[in-house]
Amino acid sequence: MKLLVYLCLVLVLNCLRVAESADTENATITVLGVTHIAETEDSFVCATLDWWPENKCDYNQCPWGKAGIGNLDLGNKILSNAIKAFNPLRIRIGGSIQDQVVYKVGRFEKCPKCPYFKKKKDGLFGFGPGCLSMQKWDELNNLFHKTGAKIIFGLNALRGRKKSSDGGSLWVGDWDPQNARDLMAYTISKGYKIDSYELGNELCGGGVAARVEAEQYAKDTIALRQLVNELYPDPNTRPKVLGPGGFYDKKWFDTYLQASGPGVLDAVTHHTYNLGAGVDPKLIDRVQDPFYLSECAQTYKDASNSVKEFGPWADAWVGEAGGAYNSGGKDVSHTFANGFWYLDQLGMTSTFNHKVFCRQALIGGNYALLNTTSFIPNPDYYGALLWHRLMGKKVLRVKNDGSPYLRVYAHCSKHKGITVLIINLSKSTTFHVSIVDDMNIYPKKVGENSQREEYRLTPKDGNIQSDVVLLNGTPLQLSDNMDVPKMNPVLVDPKTPIEVGSRSIIFATLNGFKAPTCA
Repeated sequence: MKLLVYLCLVLVLNCLRVAESADTENATITVLGVTHIAETEDSFVCATLDWWPENKCDYNQCPWGKAGIGNLDLGNKILSNAIKAFNPLRIRIGGSIQDQVVYKVGRFEKCPKCPYFKKKKDGLFGFGPGCLSMQKWDELNNLFHKTGAKIIFGLNALRGRKKSSDGGSLWVGDWDPQNARDLMAYTISKGYKIDSYELGNELCGGGVAARVEAEQYAKDTIALRQLVNELYPDPNTRPKVLGPGGFYDKKWFDTYLQASGPGVLDAVTHHTYNLGAGVDPKLIDRVQDPFYLSECAQTYKDASNSVKEFGPWADAWVGEAGGAYNSGGKDVSHTFANGFWYLDQLGMTSTFNHKVFCRQALIGGNYALLNTTSFIPNPDYYGALLWHRLMGKKVLRVKNDGSPYLRVYAHCSKHKGITVLIINLSKSTTFHVSIVDDMNIYPKKVGENSQREEYRLTPKDGNIQSDVVLLNGTPLQLSDNMDVPKMNPVLVDPKTPIEVGSRSIIFATLNGFKAPTCA
């Protein structure tokens, strides 16, 4: 009997050892630091403010509340502090209904009313026109000045056009720039700084609710460039011109770039919502599926190639990306789990030489970086802020021959050495990650005082659908003064592997990593 008990104990212990070994895996990641493969802008991380009114509803929910531009509490201290923490944050003002906005200036100044968007059965996206008063524009610019934000303003590109008589979504005729001219003139007179003007939203290719042919859009973008050059004669302070601000369609984009020609566009902006509908029950699985996350890589590569071949004078930008469309998923897009998608997207697009990535949205909907009602930062806000503070412009090639559930990206650090982003999508496996260089020297020869800085992001109570994120085991919470908390790393011996727990995210700065391209 004792022998039987002994054999059973041995069997149980062996099973436990097997289970333990199955849940731990070693991985070696090679970071090639002799040259860099791509480069971003310093303000790569960007977030959007949208026009949606309170009654923008999808799937029997109305998640925008008072987060639309016309209703937003611009004096909210949390909002101000959240923007200021980036120093600077690039903000895009635009969205689906921007092509119905009238600016109450110039010939529209004396209009007695300035209505916000109201439901209209035959309107674009179910809404009629809206109005931007100069009082609201002043209030917005006061916030932007106070927080140091860099502003992209999306212009109404349907002014002057009319719907084609064929009954489809095509709009025809030349863009009328007069209302845009009056807004720009007012903006200049007030001393407001605009980083970029973008023409239209999702009117390219097949369009969404409306579309414009590529040759016509190119003609209108040339008109915008001429207007910007005229009103901003100093090239050192002149805003950039962006377009077309929609979903990538190779034939349309190639034609648009060829027809607009050199000296017109500064950046080519395209949108992505690669996770599907916000109501899809598979959304929580998709953000953890490495194969699904990788499917959009071809789009980024193709968009980058279109710019390289037909518009090398311009840069590729992701102008809007919310993951799941129709305001995001109510149980996923604002949680820790969404960081698997979001930070992976930042890493992926940077490898394809995209200079800017604009997240939909800073506030509003289910996919916002800030809670729509309380303004308290959601987990992705902190992921975005860490990226902005740690990841430099130069993108390094990474060789990962291990598990596809281990996603790794590397940049020259904004300070010293390199910073590596490691995302562990696995539900059970902890990875012990060793980082080596091209010649397999690091970390064998690291200097003194070159401790590794680690920023470990995990969800509260291990629940990936939590709205609370832990940094090195401590919840990230606003201070009593509503300031963004300090985010300090833990210091680790660089000769030890990086332990990446299941369903966790780590930024690691390797100060002693010798990457010639980062010098």
